[in-house]
Amino acid sequence: MAMRKRSDEVVFPNAAGIDVGASSHWVAIPAHLAEEPVREFGAMTDDLNALAEWLLACGVDTVALESTGVYWIPVYEVLEQHGLKVWLVDARQMKYVPGRKSDVLDCQWLQKLMSFGLLRGAWRPGEQVCVVRAVVRQREVLLAEQADWVRRMQKALVQMNIQLGEVLTDVMGMTGQAIIRDIVAGQRDPAVLARHRDARVKAKESDIKRALTGNWREEHLFVLTQALLMYDSLAQRMLECDAKIEALLAPLGRHEVTLAGPAKPAGKNTPRFDLRRALARWAGVDLTRINGLAVSSVLTILSEIGPDLRRFANVKHFCSWLGLCPGTKISGGKVLSARTRRSVNRVRQALKLAAMSLSRNSSALGAFYRRLCARMDKPRANTAVAHKLARMIYFMITRGEDFVDRGQQRYEQQQRERSIAALKRRAADLGFQLSPTPLAP
Repeated sequence: MAMRKRSDEVVFPNAAGIDVGASSHWVAIPAHLAEEPVREFGAMTDDLNALAEWLLACGVDTVALESTGVYWIPVYEVLEQHGLKVWLVDARQMKYVPGRKSDVLDCQWLQKLMSFGLLRGAWRPGEQVCVVRAVVRQREVLLAEQADWVRRMQKALVQMNIQLGEVLTDVMGMTGQAIIRDIVAGQRDPAVLARHRDARVKAKESDIKRALTGNWREEHLFVLTQALLMYDSLAQRMLECDAKIEALLAPLGRHEVTLAGPAKPAGKNTPRFDLRRALARWAGVDLTRINGLAVSSVLTILSEIGPDLRRFANVKHFCSWLGLCPGTKISGGKVLSARTRRSVNRVRQALKLAAMSLSRNSSALGAFYRRLCARMDKPRANTAVAHKLARMIYFMITRGEDFVDRGQQRYEQQQRERSIAALKRRAADLGFQLSPTPLAP
């Protein structure tokens, strides 16, 4: 019979702990490796190289450091380049371990916990994934800033009582952009501006003309012009990000895939190159086949986790990392709470947005979402559907399987058969037998 590991057993005898800071880093190593086990190093690149060389000279093979802001990134990368095994740990883990003394430095406490194996390393994707992730996140930042400048344009228009938002669904659509650019160019006649109306716009040209009759103030026109220039500048930066993403994905496409079915309609903020094919060649499967997952959502998911999910032991570990699994707060055999934990995981957010888009989808997933909404509130149903989407993504990537939609009608038929089977079992337990009633002609 195996003995349980003692609490004072050293698991990593040559582990070091680093307290990461903005201007300097405190490092602690085991006392038997050096006469001066605690040292301070600067934050410059030369200091980080000196830190790595000192650790190697002392015989350190494992390093634990806290995920402090973004200051840990250069430390992590330099130590990894020198061949050290780096564990990135969450600062909250240290808080939950009792017994810390007030006169112990953070780096010493971190080194002690690491040596006893009381810390868990966070998952960081591979180098190629991190490069793509950085550019995709930059594109998301530019998109959010662009939306802010659109709101500033709307504010300037409303201050002049130009009620463009009342007659157009999207102020920066084809009609809205043409009108705003004509206003900035100097046009003030509502009749002339209303002629930019696209045939697909529901509002009549006369209604648009009335909405464009306002009070043309010089200061608000100046703000509108400035906001439009910023919008165009950010659009140009986004095109540069799209070109960079296309160049980064090209060498990663090692799989030959056949894209089945028509492509989903691309949004106006989706990159203009064949992103669907590039992502499918990278992952080995076309994740856009899953209902609710647009190509932009798949880009966010793959740029965050990559196509290699071997770090996760199984699908349950993957969903737990995403924060989509029910909680397990149990005491005395009683479940105290089963709520999912709070998380800012970008993949989780993308999946929850994808789940919300299924509310009117005529697919099996759409029927599943509506069935859950009838049983529980929408936020919980949204999380449950996001969990289901995460499981589908895991199995598609790890097994190389294609997603096949069974359709809403097939799903509802299966649910009907399950309900009938449950009723028959219930009736049999009570000593009855159910018989179907013939349908009326």
